[in-house]
Amino acid sequence: MGDDFSPAYFTCKGAAYIGDARKLLATLPDNSVNLVMTSPPFALQRQKEYGNLDQHEYIDWFLGFAKLVHQKLKDDGSFVVDFGGAYMKGVPARSLYNFRVMIRIVDELGFFLAEDFYWFNPSKLPSPIEWVNKRKMRVKDAINTVWWFSKTEWPKSDITRVLAPYSDRMKKLIEDPDKFYTPKVRPSGHDIGKGFAKDNGGAIPPNLLQIPNSESNGQYLSGCKAVDLKGHPARFPAKLPEFFIRMLTDPDDLVVDIFGGSNTTGQVAEAQGRRWMAFEILREYVGTSAFRFIDKDTTPKVMKDIYKRIISGESVDLDEYRKQ
Repeated sequence: MGDDFSPAYFTCKGAAYIGDARKLLATLPDNSVNLVMTSPPFALQRQKEYGNLDQHEYIDWFLGFAKLVHQKLKDDGSFVVDFGGAYMKGVPARSLYNFRVMIRIVDELGFFLAEDFYWFNPSKLPSPIEWVNKRKMRVKDAINTVWWFSKTEWPKSDITRVLAPYSDRMKKLIEDPDKFYTPKVRPSGHDIGKGFAKDNGGAIPPNLLQIPNSESNGQYLSGCKAVDLKGHPARFPAKLPEFFIRMLTDPDDLVVDIFGGSNTTGQVAEAQGRRWMAFEILREYVGTSAFRFIDKDTTPKVMKDIYKRIISGESVDLDEYRKQ
């Protein structure tokens, strides 16, 4: 980071900065970042308290960030973006903004779409209200599109780090394969051999990620309550960035979130032994996000002090508030 920018807070592994991510990204060396993992404000028709743009303006706006990300990523780096879906204004028909963003990022900026993911949030409330709750014309929107972009066709990736637990039936098959299947070519053309019963430590996960977003307690929300502020209204669950951080980076790699929000990405990156940086333009969100990095038994008085120091423009060393 350049000399003109000081972090709002920092730990031994990373730092959070207040400011426009385009200016902050510009200070980083080219080809220096391993993963940019982020969830930008969505292009919704109804304005939200955390800010969003009209769908038509949104695409050009977001491409300005994506162009810089391409410059800063290492050749084997990745850019993972969580986009929420949206409806067209006033009618029960879907907007295509998130797909248009994806196509333009590939066609105009030189990214590759390594894979498309779909985050299913089973705890998501029924929406949009008009078409789902009132008129009963549409089912609830419970899927976010998550695009995994890469700078080249061969980004760093290791799915053995994100294997899913075997089902009970698969566990039984591994224990006694002869009882459950006969090696042969199936009608589909797949050759199911004896190796199918090998214990690989877990199942290969699908690109449908089922992760509830139902956090109701924890250090972050406790801290927000202590300073009498609401938590960020669009937090994503820790399991989402954790999946991609584990799969796409190694320990001590650099993970950056350009729309830091409550800094879930930084918290997960630190827990996984990665270096991290988080950029967020709203000072209040940065101030409360610091609560993710302090001890759980921190008193409300100390939390208020940390928040006030950040809001006042100090650069706070959060390691001072953690037991060594």
